[in-house]
Parts: sequence; structure tokens; C-alpha cells
Amino acid sequence: MRQSQTTLDVTTPGRGLKEITRPVARWVADTGIATGLLTIFIRHTSASLLIQENADPEVQRDLERFFARLVPDGDPLFEHRSEGPDDMPAHVRCALTATQISVPVADGRLALGTWQGIYVYEHRRRQHTRQVVLHLIGD
Repeated sequence: MRQSQTTLDVTTPGRGLKEITRPVARWVADTGIATGLLTIFIRHTSASLLIQENADPEVQRDLERFFARLVPDGDPLFEHRSEGPDDMPAHVRCALTATQISVPVADGRLALGTWQGIYVYEHRRRQHTRQVVLHLIGD
């Protein structure tokens, strides 16, 4: 059993989904591990990870509209506003999604479905650089 680990720096343009499937797939291929399990972890509490459709951009827009309705910026319910009106909503959005996902690796490739992509979901309005840790274990 072998394992490999790296960290990707992902710059987000602000709130929304940023696809990272290609750099993740490239790194997996470069490890030489043919069969295994990839764990992807984001080191933040106001951004998260999603596996989501990567064919139709309407899906991303619909997701954002849903979260805007569910957890609006500036909601008076929230006390925590240290970094602005999107601060606590970003934490709630993160809590409702995932900070870690697993993807099987088969034949040296991500075993994703045809329309699946891996995304960093930025929950803050402004640009950030996010750290995504990749850990692959297998043979």
C-alpha cells in the first residue's frame, strides 16, 4: 500500500463554485497509484467542497440562488459579523455542505461519473486563496 499527499492553492473569484477536477486528476495520475481512495479536504470554515454537475452552468446558478434564499447575507439572526454581512452565512453554508470528500481511484483515474466535477464552493463574496489537501492511498 502506497500513499501520497499534496496541497493545492485554489484562488476563488468570490462567491460561487470553482472547478478543480483537472488539477486533482493530473495530480492523481502523477502519483502512479492505480487503485485507491482519494480524500480531499479544505482547510477553511467559509468555503467547502462539492461533487456536482459540470455540464450545465445553470446548476451552479441554481445552487447559489438556493443558498442565497436559505442563508441570506446580513440576516439579523446572526450575531457573528466580524468580517462583514457574509461572515456567518459563509460559516452556515460551509456547515451545510462538506469540508471533506472521498473519490475512488480506478486505473489511475478519478472514478467520477460522466457529469461530475469536483468544486471548491466559495461562500464569501470576495476573492480568497483556499488550501485543498489531497491524500491518496492505494496500490
